[in-house]
Amino acid sequence: MKNEELATAIARAKNNKDMRHINITKEKRSVKMTMKLLGATFFILHSSFFISSCTDWLDKDPESIVAEDEAFKNFRNFQGYIEEIYNLIPDKQKVNYCTAWNFGDDAVHNPEGYAHMDHQVDLGNYRNWWSNTQCWLNGDRSSLWRNSWYCIRKCNMGIENIKSLVGTDEERNLLLGQMYFFRAWWHFELMCYFGGLPYIDEAYASDAIPELPRLSFQECADRCAEDFLRAYDFLPWDWDETLAGMQTEGKNDLRVNKFMALCYLGKCYLWAGSPLMKEFEKTKDGGVAQLLGASSNGKTYDYDIAYCKKAAESLGKALDMVVKGTIKYKLVDFKYSDIYNHTMDENAENCYSDIFYTTKQNWKMPGSTEAIFRGACPGVNSAPWNCAKIFGPKVDGLVEHDNIIHHPTANLVDQYGMANGQPIYLVRNGQYVLNPESGWDPEHPFQNRDPRFYHDIVFDGFHYVINREGMTDAQKAHMLDYCSLYTGGAMREIDHGSSTGYFIQKLVPHQCNKGDKWYEWDYAIQTYVPYMRLADIYLMYAEARTAIATTVSDIKERPTYCPSMSAVEAINALRDRVNTSDYPMEHVQANLMDTKEHFMDEIRRERAVELSFEGFRWCDLQRWLLLTEPPYTVKYSHEFERLETDDWFYDAKTFEPQHDPKDAKVGNFRKADLITRRLESKHYWFPLPDNDTYLYEGFKQNPGW
Repeated sequence: MKNEELATAIARAKNNKDMRHINITKEKRSVKMTMKLLGATFFILHSSFFISSCTDWLDKDPESIVAEDEAFKNFRNFQGYIEEIYNLIPDKQKVNYCTAWNFGDDAVHNPEGYAHMDHQVDLGNYRNWWSNTQCWLNGDRSSLWRNSWYCIRKCNMGIENIKSLVGTDEERNLLLGQMYFFRAWWHFELMCYFGGLPYIDEAYASDAIPELPRLSFQECADRCAEDFLRAYDFLPWDWDETLAGMQTEGKNDLRVNKFMALCYLGKCYLWAGSPLMKEFEKTKDGGVAQLLGASSNGKTYDYDIAYCKKAAESLGKALDMVVKGTIKYKLVDFKYSDIYNHTMDENAENCYSDIFYTTKQNWKMPGSTEAIFRGACPGVNSAPWNCAKIFGPKVDGLVEHDNIIHHPTANLVDQYGMANGQPIYLVRNGQYVLNPESGWDPEHPFQNRDPRFYHDIVFDGFHYVINREGMTDAQKAHMLDYCSLYTGGAMREIDHGSSTGYFIQKLVPHQCNKGDKWYEWDYAIQTYVPYMRLADIYLMYAEARTAIATTVSDIKERPTYCPSMSAVEAINALRDRVNTSDYPMEHVQANLMDTKEHFMDEIRRERAVELSFEGFRWCDLQRWLLLTEPPYTVKYSHEFERLETDDWFYDAKTFEPQHDPKDAKVGNFRKADLITRRLESKHYWFPLPDNDTYLYEGFKQNPGW
């Protein structure tokens, strides 16, 4: 929509008849209660509400409580009530012991981790999400399912009680903006996994079962959009520039703002306009037969134009602000003096790695200037205890703790293309076809790759342990300071190493090992994967803009709602960010823009690379109607022989590196299938808990379950 149309929509939303839903039943209770809302059992409200000090609202103090009749009385108390919602946002990386949040074709576990939800997805055992305590969808310590219904109700209760506030218009707007945002956000997160649901906009009594119909995804997205628009209307661009926000100036980064609402509005519209959602809307009951064959029959490119137009306009407006520098968010630097060790160049302002982890910065939360939306970090010791230890090899105890390893599939590695801007493989008629323009050499498979490959992926010959003296004698004897990831190598042992030929260090540095010990207290490692970051805005805008293009030239033109950037320029901006003299990266090449479908394939590959291991891949394959389709159903490894001698990689006396491992020559490089997913059309959505579907007739189970 045009800027004036967006303004009109916002004004309309402000006075929308749905605002009258705030006139709902008020309940007063003096003891902790439980309730079932759509079968999700959770704690409602204590008779008093947690609040925190006025200097740090996000640090909830269990000793500081306010009676219910005081909770909504003033801004300080009301904000304290809302703070719990922030604290309940699941931290997918660390929410439970050894979490697993990558359900797509991008990750795989070693056998000891087969009980985890990502492997259960491989098996098609989707019902396991409800009982799997290691799954962030319904884990022991936090749960998207339970927390969503609880927080939605908190939002509705707060909206109802806004009339009790004694405060300024600014304070009222800040409170309402947060509650409308979160009511939409929690609904939307549920929708991504479970499809359309009832949209709860009333605080029902604890013993009530609201017999609301399940909406379609698009119907539910429309309701979310209304709330995101209301949030946009009420929220500030920057909390620090409000009188209320000045009380916590410099500590407001996690608070939702107008820019977040605008970005999520665009994401909501893009998801609603994606091929899966369009197909479901056409058939209402799932269109089981119609969902098959999308990768070869063209359905994967069949977007809902009306929704995608709204998405492009919302995301384009947000991106235009970024390009013009009128908003605080910007892409972080990708300047390294040592890319393998994530050593930031002295001329860089910040570091790409800062998005995902920090070290020796007093447990500073990651994200830098690029994180848009994220929850609060759960504590200083959660990352060292668990997350920092689940990505590396457990051979001879090189990475301590347990024997569970998350590592990337060769599928993901193959998504990282070449420095010349070409993919290694093209997608043609549902198959991966070697791209003759790429220049990829199977005898030197790691040469001339996208710079993000060298930042994110640990491959054969990689100098893994820097401090050799910290290693045990057994680890030294097996030369575990250098990765032996060729077929039959010491780190290819399936139980303790990598079944695919790779490890990942994007989210956790490789120095989290027995020798370097970066997981110890002194290094203060903190990790977090944001729910939304700026690079995703570039990617979503490019996708939405391409979806509505009528000609190839449209993808190269700047629309009026984003005069700063075309769809092609959005992708090239991400490549410009990683382009350096040592590790060059070229723009999207002409052969990838000969049709809008081919350019869409390149956008999707760019998403796989830029957002790798951040929990987006399953939702992307799902909404593109590719989840059940080859080649996305097969997880595979890379097998090869090491042709270089040990002394090519390191000096036998000093153990110092001799050559860059990317230049190593290998033999017989090939793919080998590891897991084939036998997925059906029902696997496009997770099933609802069976007990919930018996609550009332209108709350029906997802198709096929």
